[in-house]
Amino acid sequence: MTETSPSGRGFVPGTSAIPPADSPPAVATAVQAPAGPVVAGKVEPLSSHGGTAGGDQLARIEDKCSRIEDKYARSEALLSRVEEKVEGAAGRMNEAARQSDLSALRSEVRAIADRTRGLPGSGALVLTAIITAVLTVALTIAAQRFHLDAMLPPR
Repeated sequence: MTETSPSGRGFVPGTSAIPPADSPPAVATAVQAPAGPVVAGKVEPLSSHGGTAGGDQLARIEDKCSRIEDKYARSEALLSRVEEKVEGAAGRMNEAARQSDLSALRSEVRAIADRTRGLPGSGALVLTAIITAVLTVALTIAAQRFHLDAMLPPR
């Protein structure tokens, strides 16, 4: 693919951007160059070619290259800032997920604490055990005195 300048010429001086219609399509082949210099048409060094035409074109190419490098540097800086922002957002999202996990855990612990708060304490359990033991002894003695054991069926 050959880019053309506004004048319709290619980047290389003395070439046309449009290939002749009768020429076969260009095929990239590995051909060994002859040992001697090959001259195709009239070739002059750039310094004797007006001095400034090749230099101007080279200056334009260098200018374009520097603008492309500047754009690339700006794009790279922008991408690095975007990457930093994405990493920061990911960190905040992880922190928010941890916070939501912690709040869910807090609510579960609070619910368990509310349920266990309604249970009797150790003092109430000891008092219930003592009352149960005393009542069991009293009822057993009463059943023996009034001969209530005779009412039980024989074995």
